[in-house]
Amino acid sequence: MSGRVLVGVKRVIDYAVKIRVKPDNSGVVTDGVKHSMNPFCEIAVEEAVKLKEKKLIKEVVAVSCGPQQSQETIRTALAMGADRGIHVEVAGKDYETLGPLQVSKIMAALAKKEDAQLIILGKQAIDDDCNQTGQMTAALLDWPQGTFASEVSLDGDKVKVVREIDGGLETIKISTPAVLTADLRLNTPRYATLPNIMKAKKKKIANVKPADLGVDLTSRLEVLKVEEPPQRQAGVKVETVEDLVGKLKETGRI
Repeated sequence: MSGRVLVGVKRVIDYAVKIRVKPDNSGVVTDGVKHSMNPFCEIAVEEAVKLKEKKLIKEVVAVSCGPQQSQETIRTALAMGADRGIHVEVAGKDYETLGPLQVSKIMAALAKKEDAQLIILGKQAIDDDCNQTGQMTAALLDWPQGTFASEVSLDGDKVKVVREIDGGLETIKISTPAVLTADLRLNTPRYATLPNIMKAKKKKIANVKPADLGVDLTSRLEVLKVEEPPQRQAGVKVETVEDLVGKLKETGRI
């Protein structure tokens, strides 16, 4: 296969940041909080760049949906080796309610517009953990999908994907165009070097709006309340099995 690959890169709150819920329970605090590229999206970018380095594809295009700050995430992908970027500008209330279905519609529209042969996404984002965008995108395009990929190899217009499933590993072969989602063990993303970070500043990022793609961002979901998980109570130590049984009886466990 010698064509174009679209890679989704999502801007999320950094994995090392402690999440805080807003006082009104409408969501989580994002102002003044460090953001970075979703780790699974980093793996997707790395895989696309590796395919290009093997001369199996010609161009890697990084796509991100969100406010102006999403361009920073695209720049990171460009520094890792992507050729150009597309920023789909979504802000305000539309961004707050942006979900997998809306992003899938955007990715499907861009795939047609860019004549992409492959879409590679992270299997899920660490902020909402939905694990839906890849599957929905494939459904909208009526393309084959290789999800939870831990190994990908291209041979002409065929893609062999080793998938991580509950029972172990499953190997499938699908035809392009196709949608892939990257699992944790697919690869180890490279660090962007300083020279590549400088080069990334000169690479082009196109700015489009969902309306330009004919995509309606109306959400079908309403978030009623966001709460922190309940505090876990401290455990107690017991000396003997009899004490353990007694405690379990006291708490109504047995």
